[in-house]
Amino acid sequence: MTGFAQVPDDHRSGFACFVGRPNAGKSTLTNALIGSKIAITSSRPQTTRHAIRGILHRADAQLVVVDTPGLHKPRTLLGSRLNDLVRETWAEVDVIGFCVPADVPVGRGDEFIVNELKSVAGRTPVIGVVTKTDLAKPEQVVQRLTELSGLMDFVEVVPVSAVDGFQVELLSDLLVARLPEGPPLYPDGELTDEPEETLVAELIREAALEGVRDELPHSIAVVVQEMIPREGRDDMLDVHATVYVERQSQKGIVIGKGGERLRAVGTAARRQIEALLGTRIYLDLHVTVAKDWQRDPRQLRKLGF
Repeated sequence: MTGFAQVPDDHRSGFACFVGRPNAGKSTLTNALIGSKIAITSSRPQTTRHAIRGILHRADAQLVVVDTPGLHKPRTLLGSRLNDLVRETWAEVDVIGFCVPADVPVGRGDEFIVNELKSVAGRTPVIGVVTKTDLAKPEQVVQRLTELSGLMDFVEVVPVSAVDGFQVELLSDLLVARLPEGPPLYPDGELTDEPEETLVAELIREAALEGVRDELPHSIAVVVQEMIPREGRDDMLDVHATVYVERQSQKGIVIGKGGERLRAVGTAARRQIEALLGTRIYLDLHVTVAKDWQRDPRQLRKLGF
């Protein structure tokens, strides 16, 4: 088994997923557990659009963490498809982490998700996770833990902070304890099974999300057209990508006056992509209008949803 390290007989391996409403800190927590950035993060809700899998390698276990989109009341076909993706994911994992942020009261959106989770809790253990404790006062954290515990009978309830690392290792232990015994599912050292093109497209979208108006984030999609080595060089990759928006006015916002905003997006994205791939890149970005793509089944398929 090339690429797989020697493992003890009681080694555990399996899948966990984080669920919660948009902006509950699921992606940041996934990155903290894995110890590397494999999911994009943003202050914008509903940033995650794919079930990104990150792989945590431990001497006693291999934990595959699936970061899911935030479950929400859908207003578009895209929103409905993302909700379906969440439900498909939590039906297939070994343990679920339900996330609520420490700095925001538990609300109707959380209750909605928990009511759905109760249908799988009989066969899949659910851990309650209070995230973002670094943003809350101690009394707020206590209040959130109390509110969370009142929603359903969790197998464990734990407060964590992905930013300062508070109890992230404890959460790892709690998740691993719920996994079945078995050999590793992925070779040692592999951090994600996502194609590089998907991760690169997500990093570009993350950069494009920063500083745009509230109505714009959901309208942005990114597709990498090609990633090819620069001819005659082994230290340079040419990346060609298209940023899709829904209306002509949005195209102007993304490009900015004299192309200034798009250049800033390219600079920020290139830095992250080079760190991800470990090589210099030339990033070529184009902005295109795909009218109302979030509601169009044909365009959603074209954009990978």
